[in-house]
Amino acid sequence: MTPHRRRLLLAAATTLALTGAGAGAAYADPPPDAPEQIENGDFSAGVSPWFSYGTDALTVTDGRLCTTVPGGLANPWDAGIGQDGVPLIAGAEYTLGFDISATPGTAVKAVLQLGSAPYTTYAAVDAAATGTAQRFEQTFTVPDDNPGAQLIFQVGGSAAAQTVCLDDVSLRGGEPPEPYVPDTGPRVRVNQVGYLPGGPKNATVVTEATQPLPWQLRSAAGAVLASGTTTARGVDEASGQNVQTLDFSSYRTPGSGLTLTVDGETSHPFDISGTLYNQLRSDSLQFFYAQRSGIAIDGDLIGDEYARPAGHLDVAPNQGDTNVPCQPGVCDYSLDVRGGWYDAGDHGKYVVNGGIATYQLLNTFERTKTAATAAGGAALADSTLRVPERGNAVPDILDEARWELEFLLRMQVPAGKPLAGMVHHKIHDRNWTGLPLAPEDDPQPRELHAPSTAATLNLAATAAQCARLYAPYDAAFAARCGTAAKTAYSAAKAHPAVYASPTDGTGGGAYDDSNVTDEFYWAAAELYLTTGAQTYLTDLTASPHHTADVFDSRGFGWQSVAALGRLDLATVPNGLPTADVTRIRASVTTAADAYLVELRRQAYGLPMPGDANSYFWGGNSNVINNAVVLATAFDLTRDVKYRDGAVQAMDYIFGRNALNISYVTGWGEHAAQNQHSRIFGHQLDPSMPRPPAGSIAGGPNAALQDPFVAKLLAGCEPMFCYVDDINSYSTNEVAINWNSALAWISSFLADQGDSGAVPATTCSVRYDNYGTWQGGTGFTAQLTIKNTGTTAVNGWSVRFAFTGDQRVREAWLAKVTQAGATVTAKNESHNAKIAPGGTVTFGFNATTSGGANPNPGLVTVNGGACSLG
Repeated sequence: MTPHRRRLLLAAATTLALTGAGAGAAYADPPPDAPEQIENGDFSAGVSPWFSYGTDALTVTDGRLCTTVPGGLANPWDAGIGQDGVPLIAGAEYTLGFDISATPGTAVKAVLQLGSAPYTTYAAVDAAATGTAQRFEQTFTVPDDNPGAQLIFQVGGSAAAQTVCLDDVSLRGGEPPEPYVPDTGPRVRVNQVGYLPGGPKNATVVTEATQPLPWQLRSAAGAVLASGTTTARGVDEASGQNVQTLDFSSYRTPGSGLTLTVDGETSHPFDISGTLYNQLRSDSLQFFYAQRSGIAIDGDLIGDEYARPAGHLDVAPNQGDTNVPCQPGVCDYSLDVRGGWYDAGDHGKYVVNGGIATYQLLNTFERTKTAATAAGGAALADSTLRVPERGNAVPDILDEARWELEFLLRMQVPAGKPLAGMVHHKIHDRNWTGLPLAPEDDPQPRELHAPSTAATLNLAATAAQCARLYAPYDAAFAARCGTAAKTAYSAAKAHPAVYASPTDGTGGGAYDDSNVTDEFYWAAAELYLTTGAQTYLTDLTASPHHTADVFDSRGFGWQSVAALGRLDLATVPNGLPTADVTRIRASVTTAADAYLVELRRQAYGLPMPGDANSYFWGGNSNVINNAVVLATAFDLTRDVKYRDGAVQAMDYIFGRNALNISYVTGWGEHAAQNQHSRIFGHQLDPSMPRPPAGSIAGGPNAALQDPFVAKLLAGCEPMFCYVDDINSYSTNEVAINWNSALAWISSFLADQGDSGAVPATTCSVRYDNYGTWQGGTGFTAQLTIKNTGTTAVNGWSVRFAFTGDQRVREAWLAKVTQAGATVTAKNESHNAKIAPGGTVTFGFNATTSGGANPNPGLVTVNGGACSLG
């Protein structure tokens, strides 16, 4: 197909149909042993993996794939029905056959081609389709190898509207492919990025040996730095391999280009460094800028190869996101829903995926207010990331999250309309598009899909976060978020069981969820944390999730969000009774303990069970989310076993796995680089970029839910059910909610420095709030700092952060300044010294809008965390 497929002219409709094998002239069967290359060619499994463009939605009617094609399209290739991922072998013979009908009748061309520019044609079959189904076949020899060719039925170009139907589409021939054997490199599997000097250092060895083996750690020059003996682990459940493990944690000297040698094999090189993950924090977050919709991407920020015009702003061939109508029968209005992030490898935007991704970026920032190792958020401050808003006195991570928040707010049903205050579940193309396709070249009409309770509660939760976190930087935006959150929550309570349809998967994922009790709990928790209001407290404490175990062994995700509310209730300062807070925090550490048990049980050291059900679509993000729970347990307790568990869990992501691959682009000696994405289509079109550094692949999926891996990896052991190929969307796609997990843990890892011993606490702080004045718009507070160490403090600087828009008006007995929500108090000349056992006090008056005003959860003195009294 020519590049003109990207242009679509709409006129009167045409419908095409492909029908059963009984119609038309008789034809010879292909050789009985010839392999079939088309997936679901009889449509017995529904529409997938077929896609269309320039047509109405695809449907299966009486066993045939049918659609309506508009009349008046200028060219045959302006509308099409197709399938990607068709493997071809140069010099092999194939027979292409299909049944087709078209009413009232039109010419159709079936083209086997390269699926990207220059759209090289390998074979073509012309068919004069009429109202009666006919069989067409042609045998040909393919000139080129292509493991992922494209079959397209060009159905445009008719003056009249057509109904087209297909059936029994077959491409038989070619030699059966050689069994796929992945190149797994050296049998010694390590974190290819490296290890923190004071952190855990483990590796896995694939070997037939059943007795312990000697190992050596070598420098880049070959010198032996450490040695020891492995531990035999037997056959690993997830990989089916006989493995042994080794632990070289006692070696703590920084170095680069180190390797491990065991059983005659030498690992990929790695580093030991305390700055190992600093760049990953930035890289993992830059993915979101690269995925932005509705803005031109600036190559000066993230590289010239990623520069592109704004997508979906009504510039042809886009039909745009600024005035998007609903699917037929859903609503009678259009909305401006520009902006936001493209969800994954397609150009759709989904509220439930956007919700958890936004939460994790906001929570990454909010953690800087409560975690002792986060240095007050200095590494996420303004002008630290590659975003166009840098330099605006707002932390850059909040700038990035706001791009999605603005989109989420636009998805809310307007006042005066049915279901007002609810939120549309998603917006995406009317039909699936093929690979690759830059956002600005997408010709498909865009549609709003029906509102759902799940989407509405995702907005309620994230907008409530927004209301407290943006208040110190943009009071108007924070207030807008707060209003939207309350409106959405009320709308969800009024319509508690409006579910997204599981069959609404044409042109974009369904993202269906028929249990939203967890979304109600999460939203109530966030609204309570922001407002302190009794109504939300009543709802969250009444929820069965409030006292339930919300931490699944297989992690949390967009469809299971009770853990999000629990983690925030455990970490964000709030007014819950002390006993309740203690129980909530204990639930986090209990879950973390269980993840540590699993991590130690797994020979590849990940906090995830080893059965096939634990390797699913996007499972890499769930592995990381379990690491997030471990990291949060460390933030709460300062117990290094949890920090070490979180650090070690990431070894699996960066190469300590059966495939010996880092799942993060640009990170590791052998890293994924061909993730499924229409935007980053380099594998299919060399003029397009690969995914930017810091993009994570979904990872092994034992269900093999796309035709490419279903053929390639049939019978794979769970950890081997992955291929770094753009055609595998079920194992190798990118997604914002997977990268948000990576961004959260990357920020945590970077904050750990050399991961050394946790310093002892040498101070305690009592924070007294003496109540409000002026109708609740102000309050008075006092801090008393006690030196619990053994040496005198000579000069002190106290730091803490408010949860919302509280602002110090005046202070006494200290020089107090405030930046955003962070307050810094420095001693006066007369009270600079605090003797061991001594105390010092200062106080202040502050203004507030009247939301929640809990005592701070973290107070530091000269950078060291103090215990709170």
